[in-house]
Amino acid sequence: MSALTTENGATPVAEEPPDTGARHKLTAVTGLAALSLDAMASVAYGPEAIVLVLAAAGGYGLGFTLPVTLAIAGLLAVLVASYRQVIAAFPDGGGSYAVAKTHLGRRTSLVAAGSLVLDYVLNVAVAVTAGVAALTSAVPELYGDRLWVCLAVLVLITAVNLRGIVDSARAFILPTAVFIGAILVLIVVGLFRDAPVSTAASDGHASVLADNATTVGALLLLKAFASGCSALTGVEAIANAVPSFRAPAARRAMRAEVALGALLGVMLIGLSVLISRFGLQPVEGVTVLAQLADASLGHNWAFYVVQFATMVLLALSANTSFGGLPVLLKLLARDNYLPHVFGLKADRQVHRHGVVWLAVVSAALLVFSGGDTNTLVPLFAIGVFVGFTIAQTGMVLHWRRERGPRWMAKSLLNGLGAVLTGVSAVVVTATKFHDGAWLIVIALPVLVLAFEAVHRAYGRIGERLGVGRIPETPHRERSLVLVPVSSLTRVTSEALTAAVSLGDEVRALTVCHSDAEDLAATEALERDWALWNPGVPLVRLRSERRSLGRPITAYVRDLGTTEPGTRVTVLIPEAEPERLWLRALQNQRGAVVAHAVRRDTDAVVCRLRFRC
Repeated sequence: MSALTTENGATPVAEEPPDTGARHKLTAVTGLAALSLDAMASVAYGPEAIVLVLAAAGGYGLGFTLPVTLAIAGLLAVLVASYRQVIAAFPDGGGSYAVAKTHLGRRTSLVAAGSLVLDYVLNVAVAVTAGVAALTSAVPELYGDRLWVCLAVLVLITAVNLRGIVDSARAFILPTAVFIGAILVLIVVGLFRDAPVSTAASDGHASVLADNATTVGALLLLKAFASGCSALTGVEAIANAVPSFRAPAARRAMRAEVALGALLGVMLIGLSVLISRFGLQPVEGVTVLAQLADASLGHNWAFYVVQFATMVLLALSANTSFGGLPVLLKLLARDNYLPHVFGLKADRQVHRHGVVWLAVVSAALLVFSGGDTNTLVPLFAIGVFVGFTIAQTGMVLHWRRERGPRWMAKSLLNGLGAVLTGVSAVVVTATKFHDGAWLIVIALPVLVLAFEAVHRAYGRIGERLGVGRIPETPHRERSLVLVPVSSLTRVTSEALTAAVSLGDEVRALTVCHSDAEDLAATEALERDWALWNPGVPLVRLRSERRSLGRPITAYVRDLGTTEPGTRVTVLIPEAEPERLWLRALQNQRGAVVAHAVRRDTDAVVCRLRFRC
């Protein structure tokens, strides 16, 4: 920065450039760490989901592991290409919600939003319980306390995210890098093996392979495909959180999306190749990934590195929801489908209300499930398939309306993706319905109805406020300021000084109860008031009950009848001690009066705090 001089020759102090918030936003690399952990961690259970379904057809069925995985990888390529276009077309984020809102109508967009909300919330609960399950497998002594461990992990992730998405990304870069590196090394080393180096992990465990099964039907393959598609959860998170990236946000988000798709595809295909190469069979109590690490790297320190990295990443993959859901809630709040408080952003570019709400609901789910992964898994992934299908369908209409270069090919690609994800959504819902998926079938419409109810409420409020219309020209009205008093103090003097500065007329109000003690105190106050003579009349309000709020609100309502066209302000003086603990010694009369006036009248309420 070049030095500038003033007229007297002095060099002014250089001002710091304004904080644009860029340092609290994501790059392509930190975006992967913040928003792709869900998708990355899915390689730990995606291939296993395929193998467990195909195991029903015996060893012959396991031979279809690689073809099914290749089909999923093809769908992954379609989704990545589609969401890359979604990012470019909708740089404000929102993913399938934004696409549906533009091309499929309001109601469909709310279904997409509801499915994303459910998916994000369930992802947190499933990720935390899966990570803790891996931990308790290694340390069985913690199994009885797994719920408390789950809640502790959730508190840790929430605390990191409340510091900002960039801080969470930086904290999770190392675990992400270790996991990706470990899986890639496992795959590369395994490709040079002709046979498993070790089977120690699976020795002594019962096989779940079906006997004497030699046929594989289309329904079984479809079910395996739908189960394996659980590996695709999280692919949409980057498109939902584009505003969290540094400028140019869309370009950085597209790079992160492509990198995620490439890494996830390579890992899924590589692991499936090793499953076929080693003739792996699923066994009870040992994950497929653990068997692959054992077969490829041996039962040594490298095996435990893979297991530990998997455990950590599974637990931290909940961070994807903390990165994506608050941005979606902000968009819904902006469109009046959620309370506007979800649109507020803190200094570190954090939507704190969204983060805290997600943590609270996820904690409730953890308590409901008792920290058991199997209770939550049947509910998982249905919402994401619904969102995928809506986004793909919306992009088909997008290309048809844009009519840009190669729009036909792009429409066909998205149309194929919509069919595949739509079929997967139906199959997963049908096969998991009795295991708990019926809760999602009920919860999704309820959530959409809740969005609609909030929108109608904001519509009524906007109509009353005249939002979108030019209001009347401001005009002056007679103003009357009422000051409740109970004694003559410095606070009373300060309140009356403020009141005469605000209004055309000022009246002091004192409430008098019917018992002798209160009558004597009121008469003493009236004598002192006459001697003081502040130029403000003192009005006695009689009350048969020991109430402060009711007689004052009744007096304000009567003014509306006897003095129409008068703007009434109730100025409530309150002493506020310097120390917090001393404030508990106050009688809180001001709060009682303020609540009653605000509830029962249209008067303006001012609370004048006199600091002492």
